[in-house]
Amino acid sequence: MFTPRAQNPALAALLTLFAAALAAGTTLLAKALGTGALGAPMHALQISHGRFLFALLAISAVTALMRPRWTRPDLGLHAKRSALGWGGVTLMFAAAAFIPLSDATAISFLNPVFGMILAIPLLGERVGPVRWAAAGIALLGAAILTRPGSGVIEMGVMLALGSALCLGGELIFIKRLSGREGPYQILLINNAIGLGIATLAVIWVWAAPTPAQWAALGAIGVLMALAQTCFVNAMARADASFVAPFFYTALVFAGLYDGLVFGVWPDPVSITGALVILSGAGLLAWREGRLRRVT
Repeated sequence: MFTPRAQNPALAALLTLFAAALAAGTTLLAKALGTGALGAPMHALQISHGRFLFALLAISAVTALMRPRWTRPDLGLHAKRSALGWGGVTLMFAAAAFIPLSDATAISFLNPVFGMILAIPLLGERVGPVRWAAAGIALLGAAILTRPGSGVIEMGVMLALGSALCLGGELIFIKRLSGREGPYQILLINNAIGLGIATLAVIWVWAAPTPAQWAALGAIGVLMALAQTCFVNAMARADASFVAPFFYTALVFAGLYDGLVFGVWPDPVSITGALVILSGAGLLAWREGRLRRVT
């Protein structure tokens, strides 16, 4: 077992804001690579591979400096968590090339909803009416983002929903690892296994990147490593229900980055759908916090 960090809500909030800004930056870079802004359009599998490669290098360097205490890892749980995490990241990077970053980011906030639903059969959790209502509200927001009446559901929306589903499943295994292993150990093992999966997947689509693309891939990995480090340290210093709302600012950062770099600003449908999803996700985070305090 590892020694828990001292509680510090103010620092947890600041770390979460940094994590949100950095995570949104990785999606922006993935969009630049996937849409051909930095050369020939790059396949999402290759972008995901670069993310895990450079993130592992960055986290390895940080771990060597921090020298955290190691415990015996549960490799079975890590493998399942990493496989779902790789799937979620890859699908999110693919979605970023098709739809506005604000839409993709908003849909990604469905992952705790899917995590709650999957926890019923996998963890035997009981879900009350408030949590079901929160899930329903969030899913309604996702339905709005599909733009009903347009006659077609965009591929990017389906990819983003797949990403949220994978990341929701990952939450199940994160819960099971929580309290058993330290954050740096979890991050290092997760990225190592993720790199192994990504390497096998990228063989079929590999194309030599340009220098600009290598730089973007490296930046994605480093930014994601920093975002993960900030977030796990925030979670160690405050309750998850307190931390989660601050990470929703990733939606603001994503919309701002997309507008400034690509000239794509959220339209009224995007804003409405995002607000509905955030309302449901926020209600779910509040309810989860109350349930943990009661427990």
